[in-house]
Amino acid sequence: MEYENKLVLAPMVRVGTLPFRLLAAQYGADITYGEEIIDHRLLKCERKINECLGSTDFVEKGTDTVAFRTCQEEKDRVVFQMGTSDAVRALRAAQMVCNDVAAIDINMGCPKSFSISGGMGAALLSKPELIHDILTTLKRNLDIPVTCKIRLLSSSNDTVELARRIEKTGISALAVHGRKVPDRPRDPAKWNEIADVVAALSIPVIANGDVFEYDDFQRIKVTTGASSVMVARGAIWNASIFSAQGKLPWEEVRREYIRKSILWDNDIKSTKHTLKEMIIHYSCLELPEGRAVIRSQNLGDLALLYGEEEYYSFICQTRQQFS
Repeated sequence: MEYENKLVLAPMVRVGTLPFRLLAAQYGADITYGEEIIDHRLLKCERKINECLGSTDFVEKGTDTVAFRTCQEEKDRVVFQMGTSDAVRALRAAQMVCNDVAAIDINMGCPKSFSISGGMGAALLSKPELIHDILTTLKRNLDIPVTCKIRLLSSSNDTVELARRIEKTGISALAVHGRKVPDRPRDPAKWNEIADVVAALSIPVIANGDVFEYDDFQRIKVTTGASSVMVARGAIWNASIFSAQGKLPWEEVRREYIRKSILWDNDIKSTKHTLKEMIIHYSCLELPEGRAVIRSQNLGDLALLYGEEEYYSFICQTRQQFS
């Protein structure tokens, strides 16, 4: 895994599942982060080869619930992002997936209560000793790259000091979201404070925040000096943001996402959530399309809604023949 001059899909809960990662890669993403998976949850899973789909699944024991699904096609670029607050537990979880992914990333920026209350995500930003313990433990015991993603601290000096301590753990790269924990998505990302981190470190820094068009990749690189650029909301709204040829109509991107969700038997809740995020940006959930997505109970319903019945039937028939 290299971290120079890369376009990166950010980790996004309920969005960054296999179909969306493959969609982003199809349009030009070099590195694709999966949604954050909590170490506790992964440790309750067992690794299974899904012969029908051609995927590798980490399935919660005693259930059919897939916590993480990947495939050989993305092995060289998919990053498994983990939520953790304990070095030993993080290592046990990482060892379960390390042979199926390109890198392991530790989430140190999520400001959501479910993450912070467990001592994970942004809660780690105030615990540099624990950060050091987690990252050095992973680095010492894994043969794949280890990285982490942080948010800005209250002052630029504080962020730089933490970033320097993180660099000393030997990680391969550091992703920096240009917002502080109290900031909301509508607040402008502070590219100048990402630049301060870049200037202080020798390892690659991945800049994240307010990338909505392809040209923004170059603008944030020039402004911050970052090695690579990560995009979240801009990719949800239209994954073809990664294409140097320009964005495709969002309806076309939406159709391709639905087909990939059908092909990889994606969780219906995840698929609906991602579709709703697209619709909210370009349209309105109160219009017929939005209401129909909300009412959909399964991928078959979505296939019918978007005129993909034949494709859905073909995939279902193929699976029946395989089994």
